[in-house]
Amino acid sequence: MVRNGRLSAVIALSCAVAGVGLVGCEDSTKADADASAGGRSATAPEKAADEGLLTGTKKIEVGGRLVKVSCAGTSADDRPVIVLLSGGGDGLEKVAGIQKTLSEKNRVCAYDRFGEGGSDKPDGPQTLESTGKVLTAVLDRVAGDRPVVLAGHSLGGLIAARYAPEHQDRVKGLVLMDATSPTQTADLNKGIPESATGPAVALRDQTLAILHGGEPEMLTVPDGKVRSAGDIPVEVIHHGKQYLAAVPDYGPGLERAWTNGQRKWLAVSSRSRLSTAKNSEHYIYVDQPDVAVRAIERVTSQAADRA
Repeated sequence: MVRNGRLSAVIALSCAVAGVGLVGCEDSTKADADASAGGRSATAPEKAADEGLLTGTKKIEVGGRLVKVSCAGTSADDRPVIVLLSGGGDGLEKVAGIQKTLSEKNRVCAYDRFGEGGSDKPDGPQTLESTGKVLTAVLDRVAGDRPVVLAGHSLGGLIAARYAPEHQDRVKGLVLMDATSPTQTADLNKGIPESATGPAVALRDQTLAILHGGEPEMLTVPDGKVRSAGDIPVEVIHHGKQYLAAVPDYGPGLERAWTNGQRKWLAVSSRSRLSTAKNSEHYIYVDQPDVAVRAIERVTSQAADRA
């Protein structure tokens, strides 16, 4: 998708910083998904590694509402199930390519959160706690008693990192791909202050509105200290192309804040590792899928070795 000048930077940053689907995000992400899927759908029915676990693409009921879930591939019984959490405004189509690649050696599942993709709209405001309950219900269906590795992008990374400390009995590894900062509201208010002028102001206001319960997910995402999930293997991957710097007047500061936000996530485990996808913007698993795949497979293998 082609846009001009400052407007392009502002809209792109709206998608990237908040990890949510603002104007233009969903159209571009679907095109990326179609290009990366490479033929056979990653959600085609596969034989599940365990009887009774969901396989293929189905809608399941959670709290009286429907959630669209996709699982593909098989793996040895001692390997965790990989669960992909997309960013806001994205869904199963966006992660189809990386799901297909990972499913060659692993059982890999993904789902649309309420308000996204093929899942029902939320019936009211959502919190990280209520979103976590939906994730728990999904894990029950796709993993059973098996351990899981959560691989989240943008807002999905934040959700995964907030969920793991409360569920250490189940979550045995994390991969955070340019995850939304744990202090995103404060980062934006400091980086684009009230005295600011120009296109960055609309970016700040739109982003904060979404983080504070706006559509499509109606999810409130408060700032908070990073809690520890113990010593599980964690890889934090940061974008290398500093495209946020293109935002007029405030771009360099936003890039610094975003980088600091990635470093903060290292506190989620005593075995965290930070790396940079040098040739990637925000969508690391699209721009450099090999980097994302290697990180997810490393964490999955490390988690299996510790089982």
